[in-house]
Amino acid sequence: MTIKTISSREVYRNPWTSVREDVIERANGKRGIYGVVDKDPACIVIPLEVGAEGEFVYLIEQFRYTVGARHWEFPQGGWELAEVVPEELARGELLEETGLTAERMTLLSTLQIAYGVMNQIQHVFLAEGLTMGKPDPDAEESDLVVRRVSGGAFEEMILDGTIVDNCSVAAWGLYRLWRERRQVGSRP
Repeated sequence: MTIKTISSREVYRNPWTSVREDVIERANGKRGIYGVVDKDPACIVIPLEVGAEGEFVYLIEQFRYTVGARHWEFPQGGWELAEVVPEELARGELLEETGLTAERMTLLSTLQIAYGVMNQIQHVFLAEGLTMGKPDPDAEESDLVVRRVSGGAFEEMILDGTIVDNCSVAAWGLYRLWRERRQVGSRP
């Protein structure tokens, strides 16, 4: 089904987001409107340590104003720039929010966030070979808490409703698929 844009007008803008209202015509000739949130590219990073004790990830907890609560999630964000080098963005967000630097960054995929209303893409990275430094959070991130948890504990946090961020859950699912395929490919 093809949708034709008849007109488009911006109804709101700030440094992070713009909202537009599009009058559209569907293939069947019926008109309607779409409210579209325009946002620049973002990233999410899975900071992973693997050792004799198993897999561990670093999470951040922060207050999310839109839902009025603090939540745990993987480091993520954007730079309010339309053009970014995805790995530079991911490395920057990882350092800013956790203080971690990574020896290796692997792009697992690029996903659309809430594409029913928003056109933002999110680059999903796996960060390995981690070194701890000092976080450098933005002003609105001054309340971040960093926590290291086992992969199993992270999955329990998903199942018990502690982790509610869909981007963190999707990123972990991508990682698990990526890991499984690498393990299958390395078997004789």
